[in-house]
Amino acid sequence: MSAPLLTGDDLRKSFGPTVALSGAGLELSAGEVVAVMGPSGSGKSTLLHCLAGIIRPDGGTVRYDGRDVSAMSDGQRSALRRSEFGFVFQFGQLVHELTCLENVALPLRLGGTKRAEAERQAAQWLDRLEVGDVAGKRPGEISGGQGQRAAVARALVTQPRVVFADEPTGALDSLSGERVMTALVDAVKQTGAAILLVTHEPRVAAYSDREVMIRDGKSRQVESVPAGGA
Repeated sequence: MSAPLLTGDDLRKSFGPTVALSGAGLELSAGEVVAVMGPSGSGKSTLLHCLAGIIRPDGGTVRYDGRDVSAMSDGQRSALRRSEFGFVFQFGQLVHELTCLENVALPLRLGGTKRAEAERQAAQWLDRLEVGDVAGKRPGEISGGQGQRAAVARALVTQPRVVFADEPTGALDSLSGERVMTALVDAVKQTGAAILLVTHEPRVAAYSDREVMIRDGKSRQVESVPAGGA
């Protein structure tokens, strides 16, 4: 059996006197969808941020593809996030001054891809996520569901090996949320990437292959769930 692509072991993180993680751990294999669940304040977003190299844990280790992420410099972790990780956040976090096409092309442009080629690839991903018609519109001119699918396109345009999704449907109604999750999981499964999905909603977690529960900064594996939703 191949080694996990991403591993967090005995992770600890405090913000002042507040303990966010106190020995949490997680393994993620290529092509796998893992849901991290837990109540508000349990440490699930902090766990995602440590695993993604956004913040450095106070203790424990994060390893990605054999590399010790927790020992990397800020610049090395930034380069890793830009080249091999993709991110989808609760409110999309699209740049309001840019069109949707420009938003999706942005990670490629930051990586040095010329504008024409970056926008060609961005247009393909918008079409793939069934929102090609919003390419020329700005985020304030489209629905929340359309914006979130554009955010998914932006996360996938660099063909990342891991997609980190933090409450990706939290700001959407149930129907829009289901469409976003179906589009995200289908697209990632086709590329062979892995998804680390943070959510407090069982309906969203049902799209995962398995669940990890976070409570009081500690993690535990829960029973497997069927992939693809209920």
